[in-house]
Amino acid sequence: MDSRLRAHQGHALRRGRVSETGRAYLLTAVTHNRQPIFADWQLARLLIKEMRSLHDAKLVESFAWVVMPDHLHWLIALGPLTLAKLMQQIKSRSAIAINKACPDHYARLWQKGFHDHALRSEEDLQETARYIVANPLRAGLIQHIGDYPLWDAIWL
Repeated sequence: MDSRLRAHQGHALRRGRVSETGRAYLLTAVTHNRQPIFADWQLARLLIKEMRSLHDAKLVESFAWVVMPDHLHWLIALGPLTLAKLMQQIKSRSAIAINKACPDHYARLWQKGFHDHALRSEEDLQETARYIVANPLRAGLIQHIGDYPLWDAIWL
């Protein structure tokens, strides 16, 4: 694909993006070149630690998430940061932690940008959470959701 077209598509994804404090969003971030970095569960745990740190600092309220080998799905209520700032924080903090654990291994951890979807109603939260945590099943990584350790939801 032509790099000018990719740049235009990335810009088009950002057009119309609104960061509304308290609103529920489904966020998706992908590793650079879809590298299966998080197939190493120890590295995935470093990402999870940073997500929990942002939650504990009240910068975001986490409802559900799953860390797949090459991407993250995160269902949140947005706190005081914009979507862009939140994603910059999680990507930067996780990249620092992972590169500290594996020096010179991942020159670039995350693909540029991210996808966001604002949920329309409270009713969508649990349905979206179920969809998120079932991702490893749909991907054929496991037979039972309890077999996959890299997910969580507040409705347990």
